[in-house]
Amino acid sequence: MIEEHAVVIQCKQGGAAELEIERRTACGICGQRRGCGNATWGKMLGHKSHTFLAENTINAQVGDSVVVGIDERVALRSVFLLYVLPLLSLIFFSVLAEVLFKNQLYVVLAAIFGLCIGFVWVKWHLVGRGPSAGGGASQYQAVVLRYADDVASDA
Repeated sequence: MIEEHAVVIQCKQGGAAELEIERRTACGICGQRRGCGNATWGKMLGHKSHTFLAENTINAQVGDSVVVGIDERVALRSVFLLYVLPLLSLIFFSVLAEVLFKNQLYVVLAAIFGLCIGFVWVKWHLVGRGPSAGGGASQYQAVVLRYADDVASDA
């Protein structure tokens, strides 16, 4: 289980919670002028916080600091779907265009088309078949595991 600390921003209907990841740095240099490249990128791009939904199994309330997790196999499957399948689709359509047309313009267009088809299929697979549609996409949902205060007592 991949775990991360988060704060509950909002509680939603149906047992879900909107969470925001607590930013943690490897060192205390991020607030200073000099430091590693990560601090420089953070200053240029801004460390924006992003929210996401997770299944609230412990009924955490707004403002609670919690530990949220997702299964490693689900994370690896998501990486495969988001990176490998569109790439394989790109290669397949470009090779097919090379065999059929022998024209580089068609090969490039087929590669772009294949990449788009790969991404559309992944979106359909992950989003279009969501829990409301009766699909199995709920397995990709993060889960609130415990309160962050419980971490010290577990050790």
